[in-house]
Amino acid sequence: MIGRLRGLLAARTPSGMVIEAGGVGYEVNITPRDQALLPDLGAEAVVHTHLVVRDDLMALYGFDSESGRDMFRILIGSSGVGPSLAMSILAAMRPDEVRMAVATEDIGALVAVPGIGKRTAEKLIVGLRPKLGALVERSSASGGLARVREALDSLGYAHSEIREALEGIPREGSVEEQVRSALRMLARR
Repeated sequence: MIGRLRGLLAARTPSGMVIEAGGVGYEVNITPRDQALLPDLGAEAVVHTHLVVRDDLMALYGFDSESGRDMFRILIGSSGVGPSLAMSILAAMRPDEVRMAVATEDIGALVAVPGIGKRTAEKLIVGLRPKLGALVERSSASGGLARVREALDSLGYAHSEIREALEGIPREGSVEEQVRSALRMLARR
């Protein structure tokens, strides 16, 4: 297995990059979020990778951090989640956001990912909870985020606006205080 790759960034592609290491050019699929963190062409790049080998496919997936790679591995280990859906999830959400969505049963956060509907989100939450184990311990403060998301969604805000607002609000306090804080942030934009 190829767990980490260090080499010169030889090219950028629509779905990732090519890293030249030891005279070999490795095509690596990465999310747009990780692609934005890449250095300039010709500079040294380091990515944490996971190699997927199937009968008709051999693909290398890269991430800027070990936590991204580990979350990818957890996602593809879930029923009904292949590499492309896992990459879509990680393109829309950071690993800690995925953990939080599972911990708080925040279906709305997962439905915001292209390719995931309500049923798939529910199945993901049920399937990921045991795999994430202690990482998804519920807390009353984090449980309120799902309700804050629902409130903002019912007010007609877009998923991207809601995600940005949730990143900036305090995790402490009542749901009402969190909604007010999110609305103040959204009003400033």
